[in-house]
Amino acid sequence: MIFSDSLVQVYRAIPEIPSGFGPSIAAIGNFDGVHRGHQEILGSVVEDARACGARALAITFDPHPESVLRPQRAPKLLTPTTERLRLLAQTGVDAVVLLTFDQALAHMAPREFVSQVLVDALGVRGLHEGGNFRFGYRAAAGVKELTEFGAEFGFGVNVHQAVRVHGLEVSSSAVRELVAAGDMKRARWMLGRSFGVCSTPMHDRGIGTRLLVPTVNLAPYSGLLPASGVYVTRLTVGERCFQAVTNVGNRPTFEGAGFSVETHILDFEPVDLSEETPLYLEFLLRLREEQKFPSPETLKAQIMKDVGRAKRYYRIASGL
Repeated sequence: MIFSDSLVQVYRAIPEIPSGFGPSIAAIGNFDGVHRGHQEILGSVVEDARACGARALAITFDPHPESVLRPQRAPKLLTPTTERLRLLAQTGVDAVVLLTFDQALAHMAPREFVSQVLVDALGVRGLHEGGNFRFGYRAAAGVKELTEFGAEFGFGVNVHQAVRVHGLEVSSSAVRELVAAGDMKRARWMLGRSFGVCSTPMHDRGIGTRLLVPTVNLAPYSGLLPASGVYVTRLTVGERCFQAVTNVGNRPTFEGAGFSVETHILDFEPVDLSEETPLYLEFLLRLREEQKFPSPETLKAQIMKDVGRAKRYYRIASGL
């Protein structure tokens, strides 16, 4: 089945590709985070495609290959699939080919992937890849072999150098390391936007049809979260955006409280909210580590300081 929205068409299997689909210009990758390196490559794909009257494609995979090949080492992802598709659409590509990464695809030889998928199904006439790109069974082929296949099958290959921002080489693994360390500033440099998570409200907190208190707890989240601590955040509830402070962690002041992502809204007003309401929580700045306080009163005093710092952050950001 083909999923589409106003921005991009998504093909979830090769049999969905219509005959005579090409010509196309494409990039292949996991695109976790759709960071500035991905954006540069996909921007070149779009530019190249527009110049020659071809379709601009992003070819990606679900689930992440590491979760199939080495599940014990699979990373927590920066972007779940739905968010990755939304971000890929924003790059200007005409379509996304979302291939199911299973054992059959994992065991496909490089030549077979090129001939059956790239050439026969997608009519690829040009590819844009990073220098460390690998593909095929046991990652047997790289850009050298891809270029050789291009000469044989009639498509060009453009190899891109890694993007660097403030002296840092941009990659999905580098962004994951920064987020896991709570370094939201450098993560923002690499992503070209604030790091955020898509979720829904916690299911067991008695949520009705209106949010009448300024605190929201996120439902359990399987993707990557920042290091435990207190952050200046921005929470989007449906169409409404709020300034906020968020605690990520186990709330050690209260024994047995358990892990949570708890957000306190600063500019609160009642808003429609159900267990299915989409939430988007952006992490802007880490204020401090999570810590255990001697009493709820000292914790409350620290929270007031955190709120004051968050309000100053927003005042400075707005130029006031």
